[in-house]
Amino acid sequence: MKRILVIDDLPENVFLLQDRLETEGFEILTAYDGKSGINKAISELPDLILLDVMMPEMNGIEVCKTLVSNPSTVNIPIILVTAKSGAEDTKEGLEAGAFDYIKKPFNKVELLARVYSALKLSEAQKKYLEAEQKNTFAATVVTANHKIKQPLTLMSLSSAALKREINKEVISKEAVMKRLNYIDAAIKEIGDVLNQLNSIKKPVFSDYVKDIKMIDCEKGKTETSR
Repeated sequence: MKRILVIDDLPENVFLLQDRLETEGFEILTAYDGKSGINKAISELPDLILLDVMMPEMNGIEVCKTLVSNPSTVNIPIILVTAKSGAEDTKEGLEAGAFDYIKKPFNKVELLARVYSALKLSEAQKKYLEAEQKNTFAATVVTANHKIKQPLTLMSLSSAALKREINKEVISKEAVMKRLNYIDAAIKEIGDVLNQLNSIKKPVFSDYVKDIKMIDCEKGKTETSR
């Protein structure tokens, strides 16, 4: 069941929206001022927020900006509900981060059309983010495997050489140091790879083999999140 948070300082408006949406099978959460609405949005993480613009102390535009700037609520679509009808008012609401704008008085058909549209887009965005996260994880594994395999092989060969050396009657200090230097170099290379992956802000993918991607460590660390 999708959950919708209604934020409005007038109880009659909250009741009207709650009554119309509950009959459609939605679970309705309510708040009667901007600050409590923000707190409820953060604690409950609803699927959609219907937000009145004209509220005392903290208006809907301010609430919208606060929710959009919060990482935990940034992806929750917000529909502003207001009696204002000017183009500048609509522009201000959309620039604040709102998904849509419903003008009062509204009818049930328009309300539901806009609600379903916002929820549909939100669901599509969630699926896209999930797919992107999976692709990034897979590419990270491929990248780490590709870049770490060679130094690990060098460490393995050096370890085997050291075991052979210490079983000799006369141990060559030079041979031991040579292999230890190989191991130190391999450890540093692995550390550098991990640091590169950790410094990436926005993954940039490049082709590895057919249908498999890897992360470009040099480009990724210079990109900034949008």
